[in-house]
Amino acid sequence: MTGHPPTSSTKSYDRVEDAALQVGLTVMGALHPHRVDAKQLDHGTLILLGAGPSFWPALKSSPEWQSDHPVDRWSTRVVGQLALDLGAEAHFPFGGPPYAPFIDWALKSGRTFSSPVGALVHDTVGMMISFRGALHFAEEFAIPEAPGVSPCATCPAPCTQTCPVGALNSQRFYDVDACHGHLSTDAGRTCMTGGCLARLSCPLSEGAGRDREQSAHHMKAFHPS
Repeated sequence: MTGHPPTSSTKSYDRVEDAALQVGLTVMGALHPHRVDAKQLDHGTLILLGAGPSFWPALKSSPEWQSDHPVDRWSTRVVGQLALDLGAEAHFPFGGPPYAPFIDWALKSGRTFSSPVGALVHDTVGMMISFRGALHFAEEFAIPEAPGVSPCATCPAPCTQTCPVGALNSQRFYDVDACHGHLSTDAGRTCMTGGCLARLSCPLSEGAGRDREQSAHHMKAFHPS
């Protein structure tokens, strides 16, 4: 995707990126909805936000940490405040139905792709994707050119071979029952405490800088004991 000249607006991609980093988020993609036929939006600029390097300590020190669903509550407050500060409309990947079409937006950003096992893979954080929200600006301003080519094109695809029970695989994508069954066993403790082995096997997943405690939190939310 090619960037386009900004309008006379004071908004800019760099400003949004800096503001996101200051609160523990990172820009994971950007698009001009009408240029890529994005779902539900037909104008302006959309910035996708995900968990950044300082997300986990920011969450743990927040008032939401002691509440139910702390990640979503934190995201609602923080992304919502960014929207107010920057003059945008906030969207979230939770809170439905109906749900905002984050998968469509991510794929059309040119930075997220479908992996050999069907799960999304990102150009810098691999399969450890955690979208926390998006900012939609009425104005169209310049955005960086995206890679547009999947990193999986030159990867030996360890994600297809790593899951101990083949829950994530290239034939049928995701066997949820097999996954939950494994996580309930002693052998599944490795995944429960460190994160999904298939997702971690992606060479780019290291770029997420994911704290093991954070992965354990997400796994517990996915598979409560």
